[in-house]
Amino acid sequence: MDIIRTLIDFALHLDKHLTQLISSVGIWTYVILFGIIFCETGLVVTPFLPGDSLLFIAGTLASTGSLQIIPLYLILLAGAILGDTANYWIGHRMGEHVYRVKRLPLINKENLDKTHHFYQKHGGKTIIIARFIPIIRTFAPFVAGVGKMEYSRFLLFNVIGGFAWVTLFTFGGYFFGNIPYVKHNYEKVLILIIFLSLLPPLIEFVKHKMSKTQTPAEIAKE
Repeated sequence: MDIIRTLIDFALHLDKHLTQLISSVGIWTYVILFGIIFCETGLVVTPFLPGDSLLFIAGTLASTGSLQIIPLYLILLAGAILGDTANYWIGHRMGEHVYRVKRLPLINKENLDKTHHFYQKHGGKTIIIARFIPIIRTFAPFVAGVGKMEYSRFLLFNVIGGFAWVTLFTFGGYFFGNIPYVKHNYEKVLILIIFLSLLPPLIEFVKHKMSKTQTPAEIAKE
């Protein structure tokens, strides 16, 4: 429970934590931000790390001069693309073995299965769509690797999705983060970002539950 409270506190007070980080380690902040984004997108064991909110707050701090926007943007973009790439090759090496075993150390099998179904439904564009969905974002490149998606095709989706995700949230923070209302209501804004990020999987969950209550004949008519 203490870990959960710490993570929630970190997510809701990300602006204060990043400000303290910048004052403590200076230029090394860029390296730490790269590491967080790389791990959030590149390691299936760390889907709990901040993604959308981190990009937004980093962009906001760049607008105040605490960080330089161009180096920040390029570093975050590199972290997102390289993270997905690493995740793909990890999945590629592990192969179908991950679906044959009942339990994987440190990997949430339920999240993996949900992403697999999501991938079956949306195909290769899952790599792009998943950028904007927490949890799915972390597992999508791994599933693509397990499924042996052609790497050149994966790389295209990876770059497009990474560019769209990092650009939208980083420059969203840069241009709108210092609007007086936003600036004085960071917690509400971050909660809204987190809620909007969780909305797509929540809708999918509700649809899944509703489909279970339908008869085969009703499902066939849809």
